[in-house]
Amino acid sequence: MYLVIYIKILTILPVHQRFFSNTLWVILACLLLLPALLINLGLMTFIDDEAIRALVALEMKWSGNFITPTLHGEYYYNKPPLFNWILLVFFELSGRVDEFTARIPTVLALLGYAASVFFVFRRHYGSGQAVLAAFMLITCGRVLFWDAMLALIDCTFSWVIFGMFMTVYHFFEKGKWTVLFLGAYLLGAIGFLLKGLPAVVFLGLTLSGYFLFRGALSRLLSWQHILGILVFTGVVGTYYSFYLQFNALDTVFQTLFSESSKRTVVNYGLGRTVMHVFTFPFEMVYHFFPWSLMAIFVLDREVWSRIRRHPFTACLAVIFLSNIWVYWISPEVYPRYLLMFVPLVFGIFLDLRTWHSERGTIHTRIFLGILVAMAASFFIAAFLPFFLGRLQIVPNWPLKSIFLGIASGLAFWKMTRNVSVWGVPMAIIVLLLFRIGFNWFVLPDRNAHDFGKLCRETSLLAGKAYRDERMLVYKKTDMQPTNSFYLTIARGSVIPRDLVGSDTSALYIIDPNDYPDIGVRKVSEIKVRHGALTYDIGPLSE
Repeated sequence: MYLVIYIKILTILPVHQRFFSNTLWVILACLLLLPALLINLGLMTFIDDEAIRALVALEMKWSGNFITPTLHGEYYYNKPPLFNWILLVFFELSGRVDEFTARIPTVLALLGYAASVFFVFRRHYGSGQAVLAAFMLITCGRVLFWDAMLALIDCTFSWVIFGMFMTVYHFFEKGKWTVLFLGAYLLGAIGFLLKGLPAVVFLGLTLSGYFLFRGALSRLLSWQHILGILVFTGVVGTYYSFYLQFNALDTVFQTLFSESSKRTVVNYGLGRTVMHVFTFPFEMVYHFFPWSLMAIFVLDREVWSRIRRHPFTACLAVIFLSNIWVYWISPEVYPRYLLMFVPLVFGIFLDLRTWHSERGTIHTRIFLGILVAMAASFFIAAFLPFFLGRLQIVPNWPLKSIFLGIASGLAFWKMTRNVSVWGVPMAIIVLLLFRIGFNWFVLPDRNAHDFGKLCRETSLLAGKAYRDERMLVYKKTDMQPTNSFYLTIARGSVIPRDLVGSDTSALYIIDPNDYPDIGVRKVSEIKVRHGALTYDIGPLSE
């Protein structure tokens, strides 16, 4: 019955050719953007990395020490504190400490990142290409269905590093060397305080690679460059001068270095590294689908000469090639580590797409054909709630399904009317609708069947039930950050680690697999994602 109603509505709608004007599709995309990014944003349980960021921020607040990050009261060395400070600001402003509040900085950083892409690209490619590049950043698969939904550093860090890339290009073109080095090193320092040594690597490789390409390596020996280094040293050094008042620095820098090097050939050996070199491009095409499919436009004998004709496109290519090799030879690379490269690659692809479109190549037809197939698939998927009972637990599910069907149907119709013009814009609309459908139907279903929900519930229950009891982590029990966050937030205080394990008046959290011979009068338990799946809570047996 609902499908019949949908068809009736679609046939009587006054779908005029001008309904999707160049301006209107952007307005529609912007209207869809916020619900796509915000609906059910706080529903899913924190993953471990999210929980670490939020818990470190909380421990700063409760300890009153905002300089030296801690986890369970012990010094935390893996990341500098800037992102924790950002989270803490949002916790304080909202008066809430929860998943939604922790993930809002990621959403805002992504929107700011996309806006920066638009304003930079507009100067070189025009508004039409620039708005496509901005929305392609947001709607590529890895970002839209993963990184935009999590309270992680990477969107914020990538925005800063992209700004550093563009600072180098822009002020090089103007010959403003002082501003170039000051701006690049200031952004590098901010990146360092977010994520550590990767910011230094990006800064060094970008400057050396781009200045070499432009035949200006001697500029790296200038007093302006030295001034930039002093700015970086001043910003980072000021923070660590305060840090030194609380803790020594040797472990800090050892850990930051090991965090940056542990995913390389040093740890994984030559065999796995060689395999990664071959599989890496295909993995990235998968993760950044569908826009990564524009890699097909690179498959042309004249591609490099085309790239070199446009100074900005050449800049994007040089900066990308100067940096990407580090990840190409590192066996353990998560796609979120590469988000600063996404606008660079998509900008190159968009320029090449224009070139291929002008020549009417088969590359263009293949790419647009895949977009049409994707849009048709989502149009069909919009009606799945009518056939899958587990999706019908969502309130007002028929209306939501019909809305998605009508909207995606209109986008598909417009796309097929003139796919060369409307293929990419309507694909963006379809992807935003798909994310809204994902928020409405998939996230509630996933949350209902996710073991993480049980981890959250048991941790909150145990924390509240024994809020007034002294609670400690037993010796080296590997506390999983998700549980740590929810236990801590339920209790409202830091849960310290006891390396001695002799306090008979306290409740201990203990991994029974690691300590099978320790007598504990179990009063509660928490479910954990990894390993034993259950940790015990209770006092030591006397």
